Amino acid sequence: MLLDFYLLDVSYEVVSQEPHIIIWGVSRDGKRVLLRDKRFRPYFYAILREKASAEAVARKIISLSERSSPLIKVEPVEKKFYGKPVNALKITTVIPEYVRKYREKVKEIPEVVEVVEADIRFSLRYILDHHLRPCGWHRAEVEARGRNPSYKVEEEYEVKGEINPLEDWSTPELRIMAFDIEVYNETGTPKPERDPVIIIGVLTSNGVFKQFLADGFNDKNAIIEFTRFVQTYDPDIIVGYNSNRFDWQYLLERASVLGLKLDVGRKKDSPPSTSTYGHVSIAGRLNVDLYDFAEEIPEVKIKSLDVVADYLGVMKRESRVLIDYVDFPKYWNDPSKRGLLLKYNEDDVRSTMGLADKFLPFAMQLSYITRLPLDQVGAASVGYRLEWFLMHEALLNNELIPNREEKEAETYKGAVVLTPLKGIHENIAVLDFTSMYPNIMIKYNVGPDTIEKPDGCSIASHYIAPEVGHCFRREPPGFFKNVLSMLLSLRKLLRSEMKKYPPTSMEYRLLDERQKAVKILANATYGYMGWLGARWYCRECAEAVTAWGRTIITAVINRAREMGLKVIYGDTDSLFVENDPVKVRSLVEYVERELGFEIKIDKVYERVFFTEAKKRYAGLLTDGRIDIVGFEAVRGDWTELAKEVQENITSILLKEKNVDKAVEYVKTVIANLMQNKIPVEKLIIWKTLTKKIEEYDVESPHVSAARKLEKKGLKIDVGDKVGFVIVKGAGKISERAEPFNLAKDPRLIDVNYYIEHQVVPAALRILEYFGITENDLRKITSTAGRKSLFDYLGKH
Repeated sequence: MLLDFYLLDVSYEVVSQEPHIIIWGVSRDGKRVLLRDKRFRPYFYAILREKASAEAVARKIISLSERSSPLIKVEPVEKKFYGKPVNALKITTVIPEYVRKYREKVKEIPEVVEVVEADIRFSLRYILDHHLRPCGWHRAEVEARGRNPSYKVEEEYEVKGEINPLEDWSTPELRIMAFDIEVYNETGTPKPERDPVIIIGVLTSNGVFKQFLADGFNDKNAIIEFTRFVQTYDPDIIVGYNSNRFDWQYLLERASVLGLKLDVGRKKDSPPSTSTYGHVSIAGRLNVDLYDFAEEIPEVKIKSLDVVADYLGVMKRESRVLIDYVDFPKYWNDPSKRGLLLKYNEDDVRSTMGLADKFLPFAMQLSYITRLPLDQVGAASVGYRLEWFLMHEALLNNELIPNREEKEAETYKGAVVLTPLKGIHENIAVLDFTSMYPNIMIKYNVGPDTIEKPDGCSIASHYIAPEVGHCFRREPPGFFKNVLSMLLSLRKLLRSEMKKYPPTSMEYRLLDERQKAVKILANATYGYMGWLGARWYCRECAEAVTAWGRTIITAVINRAREMGLKVIYGDTDSLFVENDPVKVRSLVEYVERELGFEIKIDKVYERVFFTEAKKRYAGLLTDGRIDIVGFEAVRGDWTELAKEVQENITSILLKEKNVDKAVEYVKTVIANLMQNKIPVEKLIIWKTLTKKIEEYDVESPHVSAARKLEKKGLKIDVGDKVGFVIVKGAGKISERAEPFNLAKDPRLIDVNYYIEHQVVPAALRILEYFGITENDLRKITSTAGRKSLFDYLGKH
């Protein structure tokens, strides 16, 4: 029989010394189903020396066979490696775990040059080989096997024939559950062996909200009831916020302490486990940590759930309950306050579900495109996401997949960044190349399989990168050229399809999320080649792309100047020029006709202000928004107050053209600080620990704050961001750095420090270009006779 199913996840298990692929899905009639494929076997490849006898090497490999997982086939195959034909053997065994063991033994055979594809996980190997698409529909030839009590599915099938992806963009009605836990602790860092889970909140996609509460400090029943609820509701997707790193880990350890099994999956007696990218895997369900997607929003410095939910319009911070975790005990222990703690948990759960509405559509399309299951695609880096896409394309091109190897970091010259014309400029157009680096790679056939040694290089048969001299074959098209051409064509097709539907339709939204996923993959390809962790790492390729990029943008700058078009600034793949429509149109035509690249007007500034520094400017867009680049407003080691001050100063200067008013605004902020009217949250300084606390020789403020957190029982690791404030008192600044959650009273704050080191320097970064000094910010001046912006700098 033929079965249509929507693919959720693929896993495997070994049954009686036989590997079984387990496919979890949803059928057309909404049943949760399991497909079992007993036919697939693990394999890898050995690349042989040019004149080696494949038959002789095959016999040597067969002699390595072990009874516990015999080598069932060693066969010669015709493959390419970096675009060139190679002599290779495909080596197949039975038990997936034995692949790595055999790999090490095969490596020792003298005729073997390299062993590849031995590090691809068995279940993902199946996805690649069968061209499956997570979060997509498929059709399989199967036989029904009824229900198996070991699995929480409505039907089990055995795969007997082909599985084929379908061109069906619909999504079944999936069951989604958001959850969040609160833990009681009085010392700082909660410890599962001691501290109970006092609240577990859940919210389902059909609107059911429940909370499972500890009985005082006895949380055993709360965890049992939570587990029972998960099994009863039977979600396809479970979402949390920082749940991979905290909620699941804590629940697992706490359940173990209490002698419980956290049996929340669709396979009996199979608790959640941490997998490859640090994500928690739950059998038959997709566990998605939304924090992974919040990490990719550079505009949000503090990644707490309440801040991200506020930024994305899910729930306003001022309209929700906010309680610091160190205060949980006093709310839990006081019956009159416990309701607030319960509301805090509810707000967290509802915010989590709201973020799921924002992030999941994109995540599902990213999963569909890359073929990484939904629970892994968020946890994986952009490089790994792209790599899985490349691995499938390599399979289609009969290319062997290179190993990931340890490499030394190598630097190379980057993009062109012009020194900007200092001052105020009006009516400025920003011209932006469309996918400049991917298009360079396509035009010049750049890739690790097309690069050749300079001694065999000729203009007739090769593209030679300017400045660096790296040489790339003109023909045939390389692996990366083919992949990028396909991605860019697919994005154009998707954007064209979008025009057929109204923006409010489901079809439009799905197409939009898919084209965004495709764009991210295409734009990541250049950076991927220069990433040390990449399988297809090629420093020379990345260096050549930036060299061509510099040549192209320099040519455009020169052309613009020849046309009499004033160039204000240039950075990598964009130019800021005066917005003369006729000349701009002519420049665009030149780029497209003579250089063969696409360039367009990305945005227009009514007014933009440049310092003499590169990558530092602020502008007023035609829609009234303020755009700030390169000042403290977007740097991570300055306070929210510094960011706010710069944004407001910029707004006053660019919208009202009034320098004196900007100065008066700064004085008002200083006055509010001195009167303790500024919330402590706006005064937090965030810094990342780049090494272990004990390895720091100098006691900087964030290290001092981290030590204080450790004394309270919190575990602080390398890579953690430490938030601190500077409080009043004697001694060095570092000695007065307090963790922000331990210093909540504004009256404790050293306001002079914030005036001297945050507000005034942040303000002067902009105002000094208008002749304002530190003294001007301190002295009281009359607001009469205010000067305009152009009285200071003159109109440009």
